[in-house]
Amino acid sequence: MPNPIKRTVFFISDGTGLTAEALGHSLLTQFEDVEFRQVRIPFLDSIEKAQEAVHRINTQGETDGMRPIVFTTLVNPALATIVHQADAFCLSYFETFLAPLEAELGRKSNHTVGRSHGSADSSDYKQRIEAINYTLAHDDGITDRDLEEADVILVAVSRCGKTPTSLYLAMQFGLKAANFPLIPEDFDRGRLPGTLEKHRSKLFGLTIQPERLAQIREERRAGSKYASLANCRFEIAEAEKMMRREGIRWLDSSTKSIEEISTTVLQELKLR
Repeated sequence: MPNPIKRTVFFISDGTGLTAEALGHSLLTQFEDVEFRQVRIPFLDSIEKAQEAVHRINTQGETDGMRPIVFTTLVNPALATIVHQADAFCLSYFETFLAPLEAELGRKSNHTVGRSHGSADSSDYKQRIEAINYTLAHDDGITDRDLEEADVILVAVSRCGKTPTSLYLAMQFGLKAANFPLIPEDFDRGRLPGTLEKHRSKLFGLTIQPERLAQIREERRAGSKYASLANCRFEIAEAEKMMRREGIRWLDSSTKSIEEISTTVLQELKLR
């Protein structure tokens, strides 16, 4: 197999750069035989910063012997013009999508810097903050109080991805997501932990391939029974048996990203 091509990618924005990264990542992941070195330049809001960015891009291109790729979400046209003078392949989110949308709507956009992230007083923003606080307070079975407020309750054995998925649901969608570990004591009792039976409609389970679970746990507690393949096989088998018996919908997270898991949870539980 030939060596992968290596390219440097810049994500440049007058805000956080998250939109530029999301756009870039969705495109770059389609090229498995290319290795991308990624650089983020956020809060580019002056001519001096734009000129400095051009210098960085050009210097990197000389070092690589190949021009960098640049994704931008710069609203200020003067700054965008400067950055696009760099010796690079530049893709502008606003030029690509906003100009055609203006033509279709017959209206000019506001061209306001940071508008997509400037909603600190909106109800959606407050809802997300509340959801994050709730999710942190209900991580890993810390408490079973106030579960009636939860939008979703994730259950799984340790290290299946409950916590990152819960936080993603809270941060991205403003959902209150609690999560509970399934432990050997639950299997011995043959019952769900805590008071989860009362909230069965909110439950969603995660499972994972035992080999993958053993690998993850080995990094955390090398050489322990907790990380042994035999124990991982036992816990996974018991957890899946419990979820089938309790009628809990579940997903194998072995090869799934947090985004894919979260989307499945939203669809299965019909969450908005």
